[in-house]
Amino acid sequence: MPTASTVNLTGPLLLLLLWATHHAMATNWLSLARLPRSRPVSGTGPCGRLRGLSAGQVGVCRARGEVMESVRKAAEMVIEECQHQFRNRRWNCSTTPRGVNIFGQVMNQGTREAAFVHALASAALAVAVTRGCSRGELERCGCDRKVRGVSPEGFQWSGCSDNLSYGVAFSQTFVDEPERAKGLSSGRPLMNIHNNEAGRKAILHNMQVECKCHGVSGSCELRTCWKVMPPFRRVGAVLKERFDGATEVRLSRVGSRTVLLPKDSQVKPPAARDLVYLAASPDFCRLDPDNGIPGTAGRRCNGTSRLAPDGCELLCCGPGFRSGRAEVVQRCSCKFSWCCSVRCQQCKNTILIHTCNK
Repeated sequence: MPTASTVNLTGPLLLLLLWATHHAMATNWLSLARLPRSRPVSGTGPCGRLRGLSAGQVGVCRARGEVMESVRKAAEMVIEECQHQFRNRRWNCSTTPRGVNIFGQVMNQGTREAAFVHALASAALAVAVTRGCSRGELERCGCDRKVRGVSPEGFQWSGCSDNLSYGVAFSQTFVDEPERAKGLSSGRPLMNIHNNEAGRKAILHNMQVECKCHGVSGSCELRTCWKVMPPFRRVGAVLKERFDGATEVRLSRVGSRTVLLPKDSQVKPPAARDLVYLAASPDFCRLDPDNGIPGTAGRRCNGTSRLAPDGCELLCCGPGFRSGRAEVVQRCSCKFSWCCSVRCQQCKNTILIHTCNK
């Protein structure tokens, strides 16, 4: 029976290893979201000029250029969804003003936040490419026609099922490439590969079935159904739950293999759908421009809750908060007009707002 031995990688040595093995961030392709829509993202020339892509990703861009617009869309999806899921947290996915590392140096540190972004990015790319397949935007793929026959529930598989297998395969090729190029014998590539796969599994394990009824007067004598991906908001919520329950791991050797095991031996090994991280997160309280951390000064907080993440006591990190009244314009007295619009009045209301001290 192989025995597990812990590789002693602590303190400065661990930081040096993390820097040396991951100085080119695998999530830098997310900087494609910064490009104007008029900028081409495919073709031999344009691919070579895309900052943020690894050499292997440039090769994928040149070989499969039709998919690159989906890659750009995926980058935009990641930023939007990350900022939605963390809107009430100290770290709220703020982006840096320039450069290819759009979430700042926190992505370099092997933290929970880096784990979440890797999982979300991997999932977003699979979703974006799969959508392109289903909409007929990509020549090499279309609907998943393998889903056929009669289900155990008695309905007929038909229609255009989302071709998730194609999207997942492309995500593995594109997102995992920088990690595999480094070799899977050090902590950070192993962590990223695990979280990339966890992101894709968040889609696979939440696939949905949509159906259409056929019959006289909608009697549904016959139902045809097809498989669709969950809304990306649902994928983001699943991964946010995984973020909250993420497992801190350490680099270990089991026989001849290098693996990640829980840092606390009393914790069960993470499942394939769980997120893992190597390093504790900073508190994100203070402004740290060098690391892309904006701090929480000036953030609005929830003055009525003490324990919620957006509560002023937690969000403001101790310096306190100030309260004031502000006048806002909101829609009110809305009425439905036949057919088919909703008409509202504009009402001014005074509300109490709470803001973290500077």
